Amino acid sequence: MISLYVRLIICCGLFTISTFCYGQNETASSPDASNQNVPILRFEGAMGPAVSEYLVKEITAANQLPERQRPPLIMIILDTPGGLVSSLRDINQAILASTIPIACLVAPTGARAMSAGTYLLYACHIASMAPATTLGAATPVQMGMPQAPAKPDDNSEAQPNDGSAMERKILNDAIAYIRSLAQLRGRNQAWAELAVKDAATLTSEEALDSQVIDLIAKDAPSLLAKLNGWPLKQEGQTLTLNLDQATLVEHQRDWRNKFIATITNPNIAYILMLIGIYGLILEFFNPGIGIAGVAGGIALLVALYAFQLLPINYAGLGLMILGIVLLIAESMVPSFGVFGLGGALAFALGSIFLLDTESEFTISLPLIAAVTVTITLFSLWVLSTLWKSRHQKPVSGDDAILGAQAHVIAGFERTGFVLLEGETWAAICDTPTKDSQKVQVIARDDLTLTIKALSDTEPSIEPKTEENTDGKSSL
Repeated sequence: MISLYVRLIICCGLFTISTFCYGQNETASSPDASNQNVPILRFEGAMGPAVSEYLVKEITAANQLPERQRPPLIMIILDTPGGLVSSLRDINQAILASTIPIACLVAPTGARAMSAGTYLLYACHIASMAPATTLGAATPVQMGMPQAPAKPDDNSEAQPNDGSAMERKILNDAIAYIRSLAQLRGRNQAWAELAVKDAATLTSEEALDSQVIDLIAKDAPSLLAKLNGWPLKQEGQTLTLNLDQATLVEHQRDWRNKFIATITNPNIAYILMLIGIYGLILEFFNPGIGIAGVAGGIALLVALYAFQLLPINYAGLGLMILGIVLLIAESMVPSFGVFGLGGALAFALGSIFLLDTESEFTISLPLIAAVTVTITLFSLWVLSTLWKSRHQKPVSGDDAILGAQAHVIAGFERTGFVLLEGETWAAICDTPTKDSQKVQVIARDDLTLTIKALSDTEPSIEPKTEENTDGKSSL
């Protein structure tokens, strides 16, 4: 009887131990989730606000799903020349906080992960590249032509008046950042520092040999096949990716993200700003239906939204506004071209200085040249025409009636009626008038005109008339 109890206790103990071990093993392995769809997040071009929003939104949404519905893997396919530091930091924070493994693939063949793309590749749990792709050149770049950073063996402290002090701070911060990513993912730290200090680059084969990346795969299906059963360390545990039933699913950008990507293109934002400014100028000088003002206001607000997402240089914006003001002044105040030339120069310089970041986010120089020449000629012509139109004789109101000629309908001595531009008016005249006699309007009191008779030889001051298509004259 006792032996039976002992056997039962031993069996229960073994069952408990096996269950505990199985549970631990199950926790340390990739769960056999009911959702086996692997989302593909793909982007090309510079890493800006739109790319950041797209990746962060998708990674965060996947991690917020219930555990049984989470995908076993997230795949990012990129081809980028670099981008904004702020956008890169946001993306990497989402990657580092993800409980779902994230694999990065530099593809297709011939693609690159330069500058910010290198940091992104280091941050991902799994880094891979397609054949004939490159990465590196991760030195931070500032506006203009910054001074060369200090050499790695230069340990001297920067003097307060040393112009490269800020560049050294930025460089050292970038080195520490990529080194921390390399330590976290167990990748080559020495080369990571070279990529930042000396803008070093590697091909995919060299990166694999240098332990910068984990594997080479030509495309997403090939990478998915190679990652099946891949051991992965995460949060102190070793996971095994189970991708037997996994299916790749493209997660496209929504319309809002595409719209942000369009307007945050520096060239598009630049054009929208010009449309907005000149639309408002035309509306102020020629008030009417308001189409120019409404379109200009909308374009200007959209441009301002785009610029607040981009690293705008306010000195450049000020130069552009000064240039436009000088071009307007040239149309109003003759300055023998001084205001016009100065305005064109200020506008061109402001356009060049408008965005103070690396080449991926600068305005195209041919576009600046074309726009500068076009708006200089167009603004001088349009604004001068509008200004001259303000001095033309009015065609309505008292200014158009006074001095105009009318015809007496029937002769009268004191009061009667005259015909003025097809309209019958009551009239007062100090001298007798005859039928169909020409008279001239000298004053108006409500609906009554004060006139004076004109002799056949007396010259009259007539308002300027325009010839209509039907041959009749009108004011």
